Amino acid sequence: MKPPILLDTFFKDKTVFITGHTGFIGSWLSTWLYMLGSKVVGYALDPNTSPSMFKTLNLEKKITSIVGDIRDRELLGSCISESKPDIVIHLAAQPLVLSSYQNPVYTIETNVMGTVNLLESVRKLSSGKVCINFTSDKCYDNREVDYSYKENDPLGGHDPYSASKASSEIVTSSYRKSFFDNDGAVNLASVRAGNVIGGGDWAENRIVPDVIRDLSTNKSVQIRNPDSVRPWQHVLEPISGLLWLSVKMWNEPNKFNEAWNFGPNSTMTVKELVNEIIQYWGRGAWVSSQTNLKHEAKLLKLDCSKAKNSLGWSPVYDVKKTIAETVAWYRNYKENNVDMYDFTTQQIINYCKTAKLIGLPWASQ
Repeated sequence: MKPPILLDTFFKDKTVFITGHTGFIGSWLSTWLYMLGSKVVGYALDPNTSPSMFKTLNLEKKITSIVGDIRDRELLGSCISESKPDIVIHLAAQPLVLSSYQNPVYTIETNVMGTVNLLESVRKLSSGKVCINFTSDKCYDNREVDYSYKENDPLGGHDPYSASKASSEIVTSSYRKSFFDNDGAVNLASVRAGNVIGGGDWAENRIVPDVIRDLSTNKSVQIRNPDSVRPWQHVLEPISGLLWLSVKMWNEPNKFNEAWNFGPNSTMTVKELVNEIIQYWGRGAWVSSQTNLKHEAKLLKLDCSKAKNSLGWSPVYDVKKTIAETVAWYRNYKENNVDMYDFTTQQIINYCKTAKLIGLPWASQ
């Protein structure tokens, strides 16, 4: 099936090299690009969860999948060189705040030096034209006040994960100014997404998969920080943003080589999110858990006016629709009565149809 949009006129037959393709976001991105007719080449470690969305969708049979560590500069460089990509999207990372406390060295090696290794490989390319580094809203120096962070706000990070993402952004900016800021060079940008949720995420210590695991086994849901506020968004929102950004960067070189926020129009507390999930699931309850005392930000918001004004991008789903789509994916997976690849592609198609109805340029060009 192909989504009813014209992005495929751009992505069809283009080679897209994705690091971290076996992860949650990488699996959704790989699926959408496969639907668009791209030649997807992925480079990542084997999935580190069981189940995993990558395995559930049998993506290893649909794309070229290379098992490799982003810290291995020689292997990464040779794989990128051999694949001759048109577009490179960097997702590979250690993505969890709590895991970064447990293994800060691995987190920084992966998220910072992994970015260096990727950019070193890309700057030697003769084929590539666009490169996007997908980081995180945690890259900002979060003062935990009622303020929505803009792309030009200071970077920082209390925990090793946040610091590593801020560092990845600084590295990206440095490479852009030092090596990519001339005619004929690869166009380089970064994307800072909000708290991404959606079906197929099975990571430990991440709120939605933790809730689904507890609900599936009739346990009370354990919440560490019920009053924390986050910019929850469906996984397809930042993916649509980076796909559209790729098009814009390709068609108008040097104009969009910057950092970009892709986030929702509103925020919600953790307990409000969990209550909504329970409502759509049909049963369950939650309790506050104080088992982890490591610092996690209590308040975080993103200002996405730059993407709205300069790219014509905006969120398609509100938070309730986001939660409904997310729960529907997990429920169908648990009930095992549909093919999950077909269900996932239908969710992408429905998302594109809604985007077209509200007149977003990437869906109705």
